[in-house]
Amino acid sequence: MMTFSKAGLAAALMAAFACLPLHANAALFDDDEARKAILELRSKVDALARDLNERVEAKADKTSTLSLINQHDQTMQEIARLRGQIEVVANDLATTQKRQKDFYTDLDARLRKLEPRQVTIDGQEAAVGVSEQTAYDTAFGVFKSGDYKAAATALDAFVKRYPESAYAANAQYWLGNAYYAQRDCKSAISAQQVVLKNYPDSPKAPDAMLNIASCYTELKDKANATKTLNALIARYPDSSAAQTAKERGGKK
Repeated sequence: MMTFSKAGLAAALMAAFACLPLHANAALFDDDEARKAILELRSKVDALARDLNERVEAKADKTSTLSLINQHDQTMQEIARLRGQIEVVANDLATTQKRQKDFYTDLDARLRKLEPRQVTIDGQEAAVGVSEQTAYDTAFGVFKSGDYKAAATALDAFVKRYPESAYAANAQYWLGNAYYAQRDCKSAISAQQVVLKNYPDSPKAPDAMLNIASCYTELKDKANATKTLNALIARYPDSSAAQTAKERGGKK
């Protein structure tokens, strides 16, 4: 708190004396009146001092308040700036998390597409990979289109690439048929013999033997044709191919 010094009070007192009326100055040497005047001046000086100090304090408080307000405004601005940064970081984080989620979702979808699928081939359940399925469908599609030369190439490539595939026996069988359709009976016989050797339990095996017999007939090799028909009846007696073999002259 700001207060007056003695010199200040004296100066104020002198100023107050200078402001006294003339008749008061004239009676200055009267003790009673002088004492009274001094008391009154002291009272006025004290009052002036209190008022001045109050004003100074009020001004100091006002300055302090303004300083606090300025500091408060600066603090709020800093908080707003930090909140803005937090929002930016939060938005970036949300965007990154979404991208990661989309990436893993897409990756999972891609992996699922690559996973083997359960399919039924000639009444038997088997797991087949996507690329494997696509390759077989493409090769067999070429066969069905009637382009037997291109089909033979595609089917042969499939068997070499997927020798353990559930479609391998079928591909090998249709490869023999593709050769037969081109009147290449020797290649047809060789292809169907692979079916019997590598896939004897395949549903296509009886038909492969029947085709071999047909090829021998085409080649005018009756002995091997009859031998093949008899072997077919003996090996796969309950097959429809065996019934056809009997009709063609095979042993009952």
